[in-house]
Amino acid sequence: MNPELKIKWNNLKEKLSKDFSDEQPIDLDSIIFLIGLQELGQFQKKFNKQKKLEILHIAVCRLLSDYGYYELEFIDQDGWPHYKLNESLPNLKPGEQTILMKKAIINYFEKSNYIN
Repeated sequence: MNPELKIKWNNLKEKLSKDFSDEQPIDLDSIIFLIGLQELGQFQKKFNKQKKLEILHIAVCRLLSDYGYYELEFIDQDGWPHYKLNESLPNLKPGEQTILMKKAIINYFEKSNYIN
């Protein structure tokens, strides 16, 4: 990971940890889950394990939609967004996948003006 991305990532994690986890370090999966909740807009509900996985899927689709891999197709009557795959994801090694997700997450929070 390049130094600029590493600094942005660490700053974002610090801000999210302060705002959402009582300053306990927040991990990548938790950040993705927060994005999924934000996109779903249903914060007060309790979710079972299957729904939590679907929330993670919403976040991944939303994050990768900025790269053209997914496109929002519709939002169902319960408010759940549904995405369609536009382009197959490239074959990436696990470390490369993590870097792609971190870049997409930083982009997401920059676009929302949560970070600069």
